[in-house]
Amino acid sequence: MILLFSLNLFTLILLAVIEKYTRSTRFALICNHVNKIIPALQSRCTRFRFAPLDGSHVTERLRHIIKSEGLDVDEGGLTALVRLSNGDMRKSLNILQSTHMASQQITEEAVYLCTGNPMPKDIEQIAFWLLNEPFSTSFKHIADMKMRKGLALIDIIREVTMFVFKIKMPSNVRVKLINDLADIEYRLTFACNDKLQLGALISTFTTARTAMVAAAD
Repeated sequence: MILLFSLNLFTLILLAVIEKYTRSTRFALICNHVNKIIPALQSRCTRFRFAPLDGSHVTERLRHIIKSEGLDVDEGGLTALVRLSNGDMRKSLNILQSTHMASQQITEEAVYLCTGNPMPKDIEQIAFWLLNEPFSTSFKHIADMKMRKGLALIDIIREVTMFVFKIKMPSNVRVKLINDLADIEYRLTFACNDKLQLGALISTFTTARTAMVAAAD
């Protein structure tokens, strides 16, 4: 409550400053989510939207910074930085700095451990269980991996969703699967029971497997 009050007070003060000095000064507000700026402040601004940077540009800039700072970053670590930043240069630098503070050698594993994101090989393993193993076996293996590696189910859902686009399957099955995964992610944002949603994830893939077998016959 105190923090919220402080932010509202700060916004009101900023609004007053902008109105007072608007004739002689220009203000630049940088944010990722414009909806977090109050409408009164938005109405006094001109919006400029910038698309995410291309991966090659992020890589090029990161190589320059790594060389200038004398950091020990291998190719796997660099690829992970670019992938997790999603075209956000600031985010890639934050991850690079955080990983360097935790580990002198910045590898793919170090980057994923620092950010808490599931590694690609873990997602491949989870996808294999979802697409091939019985319900109870999949549930046990995924739950064990979550516990052992400290993975959040919502992160697994997001990565598995991207993996689904790489799998060859009928379009109607893919659409249903993506829809169901979106529903599970939505429920997780409202703090629904983690075990129930893991069960829903496995159930969704079980249904998709049945549909793919039926389509192949």
